[in-house]
Amino acid sequence: MTAATGRKHPVLKRNGYLHNILHNPILYFMALPVIAYYVVFCYLPMYGVVIAFQDYVPARGILNSNWVGFKHFASFFTSTYFPRLMRNTLSINIKELLFSFPVPILFALLLNEVRSNRFRRLSQSVTYMPHFISTVVICGLLVDFTKSTGVLTNVFVLFGMDRVNMLSVPEYFQDLFIGSIVWQSFGWDSIIYFAALTGIDPQLYDAARVDGAGRFRQAIHVTLPGIAPTIVILMLLRIGSMMSVSWDRIILLYNPLTYETADVLTSYVYRIGLTKMQYSFATAVGLFNSVVNIILLVAANQISKNVSENSLW
Repeated sequence: MTAATGRKHPVLKRNGYLHNILHNPILYFMALPVIAYYVVFCYLPMYGVVIAFQDYVPARGILNSNWVGFKHFASFFTSTYFPRLMRNTLSINIKELLFSFPVPILFALLLNEVRSNRFRRLSQSVTYMPHFISTVVICGLLVDFTKSTGVLTNVFVLFGMDRVNMLSVPEYFQDLFIGSIVWQSFGWDSIIYFAALTGIDPQLYDAARVDGAGRFRQAIHVTLPGIAPTIVILMLLRIGSMMSVSWDRIILLYNPLTYETADVLTSYVYRIGLTKMQYSFATAVGLFNSVVNIILLVAANQISKNVSENSLW
């Protein structure tokens, strides 16, 4: 309490941070490993971003390497790879946003209409399982299935496709890539939408039925508005990482024959930075990628805030 007014110190006010820490110490203690993870693996390594402005030599270290300013950024923007990398990165991400993002929502809505609890649980279990399979295994299966004698190839040959190794054809790569992501993730991603569905007041459905709304109109006018805030938040988070394609899956699936449609910013950073050891140039490309992601996230959040009441901040 202050001597002049007799009021509690603002730091110790009921809703203050110190008050919360003192009254919920176990919760904050449980958060420490998460905080430590982000500090150690996300924030401390940000110091290394400075090598994007240097001709970094590992033997000299960061402090003694020569500063070159925006040399590596200029080299990247004027390189012959820049248009291809931007085209592929945006193309894959837009396709993933159009096909991968809505599927879990549709799946949750469809299962919400199922009346058999046994069938619902079975469907959820079957669609969740691919999430727990390693990406390396998924990509290995896809490589085998798309060989000239693979299962998928045999199916498409029946519909008139030439018998080829599908992953060696640039035109097929993005579709196969998006298809593998949808198959592996849609069941698991639908969990959060199932959770959002449980928060909808059942009385809203009763009122809709009284007004004569069928199952389809209930889904349109009650279910979708009820989970709209969840959809918007997840959409914003997805837009915020649009430039960061699943580089591990790309690297496991692509080859020089498909670079024209498969090579993206993240795979280019891996190839240039780790295999060719051009650390400064790769860091410059990665920094550009991160800046674009931040711009997309801020812009999408502002648009969402202006159009609706939902936003990240």
